[in-house]
Amino acid sequence: MTTNRVPLARTELVALLTDAAQSVSGILAAEYPTAASRSYLHPVLGALSAGPRVVCELNGRLEDFVANEPLPATPAGLFTLASYASALGWLTESVAELTTSVDQICTRVGNPAEPPDPTVAVPASAMQDTEFDFAFSALELAAIRTAAEAAGLAPGDYVEVLSESLLAASQITDACMEISNGLLEDAAYVRGKATDHVWAGDGPDSLPTLVRSLLARLEATE
Repeated sequence: MTTNRVPLARTELVALLTDAAQSVSGILAAEYPTAASRSYLHPVLGALSAGPRVVCELNGRLEDFVANEPLPATPAGLFTLASYASALGWLTESVAELTTSVDQICTRVGNPAEPPDPTVAVPASAMQDTEFDFAFSALELAAIRTAAEAAGLAPGDYVEVLSESLLAASQITDACMEISNGLLEDAAYVRGKATDHVWAGDGPDSLPTLVRSLLARLEATE
């Protein structure tokens, strides 16, 4: 039995992309309680907890979209599908990379060469002159020593894993912002048309923002 399905209206396509953009950007606002013994993971735990959930949420919406939209009936639907699928793929990859980074940090912390003795004070001069390429203030050094002691790490090791955590947080932030902004740009493109039919030309400008971004990344790695 054949079911006649009605193509989604342009407003519904716009809502699909806009809602996805909000979900992706919401990853960056997620909070997760961090124990003092794991304070070096604080920059990434929010995104790490929210990322997989958002991926599953977007995947579910995509399945519903494909089930309800009789593709390839309209160029607008195809454009929306390409944008949404690109966003989901990019986000999935970024969350996987974040998970790998956090796993590497935890592996490194879980296998210290020499567990530090928390009763032994580390001279501030040693931290400034030999362990780091930049200087900390007295208050910063005290905070580092306190956090490192709670984490069971030497101050130098603590700063290194915290730096790795901050780098991973920066990478997922950049990815989420680019994905979210791309979805919003594509939503505006669909919304700005007078009809539900988006022009599907042969030039690169006819491709969704995220598709063009992904192609540019591929070209940069060649």
